[in-house]
Amino acid sequence: MPRFLDTSLQNSKPAVERKNRKKNAKDFKNRTNDPAALEMLKFTTENNIITAFDRWSAQQPQCAFGYQGICCRICFAGPCRVKGLEGPGSMGICGAKDYTIVARNAIRMMAGGASAHSDHGREIVEVLYHMSEGKAPDYEIRDADKLHRVAKKIGLELEGKTDLELAKEVALEAFADFGRHTNDHATFLKTALCEKRIKKFEETDVFPRAIDREVVEVMHRTHVGVDADPVNIIFGGIKCSLADLTGEQLSTDISDILFGTPKPVLSEANLGVIDPEKVNIILHGHNPVLSQMVVDTAKDMEEEAKAAGAAGIQLSGICCTGNEVLMRNGVPIATSYMAQELAIATGAIDVMCVDVQCIMPGLRNVCECFGTKLATTMSISKIPGSYHFSFEDTKAKKSAEAIIRLAIDTFKERKEAGRPTQVPQVKSKLMAGFSLEALMDLFAAINPDNPIKVLTDAIDAGEISGVCALAGCNNLEAEYEVSHTTIIKEMAKNNVFMVGTGCVMQAAGKQGLLNYDAVEEYAGPGLKAFIDRLYDANKDKLPDKLPLAFHMGSCVDNSRIFNLWTAMANEYGVDVPKVPFVATAPEGMSEKAVAIGTWVIANGIPCHVGAMPPLEGSNLVWSVVTCIAHDVFGGNFILETDPQVAAQKLLAAIEYRADKLRIHRKVAEEYGTELCQAF
Repeated sequence: MPRFLDTSLQNSKPAVERKNRKKNAKDFKNRTNDPAALEMLKFTTENNIITAFDRWSAQQPQCAFGYQGICCRICFAGPCRVKGLEGPGSMGICGAKDYTIVARNAIRMMAGGASAHSDHGREIVEVLYHMSEGKAPDYEIRDADKLHRVAKKIGLELEGKTDLELAKEVALEAFADFGRHTNDHATFLKTALCEKRIKKFEETDVFPRAIDREVVEVMHRTHVGVDADPVNIIFGGIKCSLADLTGEQLSTDISDILFGTPKPVLSEANLGVIDPEKVNIILHGHNPVLSQMVVDTAKDMEEEAKAAGAAGIQLSGICCTGNEVLMRNGVPIATSYMAQELAIATGAIDVMCVDVQCIMPGLRNVCECFGTKLATTMSISKIPGSYHFSFEDTKAKKSAEAIIRLAIDTFKERKEAGRPTQVPQVKSKLMAGFSLEALMDLFAAINPDNPIKVLTDAIDAGEISGVCALAGCNNLEAEYEVSHTTIIKEMAKNNVFMVGTGCVMQAAGKQGLLNYDAVEEYAGPGLKAFIDRLYDANKDKLPDKLPLAFHMGSCVDNSRIFNLWTAMANEYGVDVPKVPFVATAPEGMSEKAVAIGTWVIANGIPCHVGAMPPLEGSNLVWSVVTCIAHDVFGGNFILETDPQVAAQKLLAAIEYRADKLRIHRKVAEEYGTELCQAF
């Protein structure tokens, strides 16, 4: 059972039962607190333009069987639905009970998430490999120091090798983590873990061998007539989710090598970044290999845009492709996943360039209303009626030029037709670009010999309570961005240091929580003093004062957060479950979020999810992910739909860990014993 100092917070069930979760499906004003989104929703409603908000409303009430995870479609003898606790209706046609069905459905989502993140990583590894062979001339090594650090970490010999030779060897090691045929551990994961987690994963037989192998094993074990044991099924899912972490680790490392390791950068966020007088291109999706090329190429095509009558080219981002180019180039964020159609509805977007993941098929219909061109770029992600620019790393710059020229031509059409635009004048200043290296650089200004000790010392002194990782998607099952912003403000008030990735950080940026004004308004005295001390030690090299929460990148960059808590564990000399660190996905939605959340708890971190995953149909599975997971791995899911209650549960988990660690360290020091490792 999750343990807290306040026993009233021990209940692992959400504060509001499912039957009482009122969704106000017809009232969009109760679905978000983003003023720009509210303005555009009023406009789209008045003009009968259908968006995700309307489609969500039309789906209510949703199928209770699917919502609870007790609907099985794995074979076509069904679909089967568990209808009772006893008798033939209590199981599927094959005899699968609720716990088998719920567990199988859950780990198939993990396999989907691992596939998405890792296929993203494979694309990046292929670019690195082709570049090293001279077959991708538009790419280069932008961070040779990161290349050397990664090569050394994974055990390669550096002496006497050129950067290109070393890049090829790194790529080959990464390829091996996709398709290894032995039972050796995945290299990019094993070399990033602390020793105690390696031992735990070996003891529980969840250490992944290779990414593709673990995904295939999940699909096999969940095939009709294979694994029926819910605990065994879930442990198979944990192994697959740790393969997802492997894919994220290599994706982040190699992206930094190719495109540069992010450093603090100033930018803006929300729909107000769109400029109707410029050629507007939105970069949307998750893979930086083409979007970074568009950013680089747009700089060379400014004059071409001006010759067409535009004031220039305005790039902006949505979802994690947006985060990638924000982190490295300061490209502003237009909005996040759920409001992607609202950006089109401004009428000012000339081209939306998409790659993979989180791209709504409904975009095409809204583009048709406003003359926006939708440009797809990946062979596995096409949308009927869009323009397709096939991405190949051998001709990446040509593809980028073609996309930008399409946008320039569309701008001319928009101006010649005199089409009206409606851009909400809402945007906020933000600071992003906090890679792990950038964060450590801030700490090193105070303690150059042991940077991470700056963070752990602040926790030991009680200046900050602990650390909270913010991650996850958008989901209208929660109020759009309300849960994100509510939890951030509660964490800040209680002196929690915050790092984050993905759409939650886009919500924070849009609503003014990624700048220093938010520190002054929301931070508790300890957190404010800590952030001020970091700034004072680094102000000569920072573009502005530091923000309330530290944006670490896209959803694959959760590996940066994993590296942060591992560094803290190593500094404390303990396993990760003893570190005062928690995670939250206030609007978790995708299969990727399920995979991430699972490897987070397997690493020993309590993880809150604010939109209910389909687990409520089995008390046994519910108990495994909320209680047994804690006893085995030290982490657990906190499934809570009320953001205020969720914040209190997260704070209780941080407080308990910090207190317990403090006591164990005091006892070890007083009696001259080894530090207690129990969690």
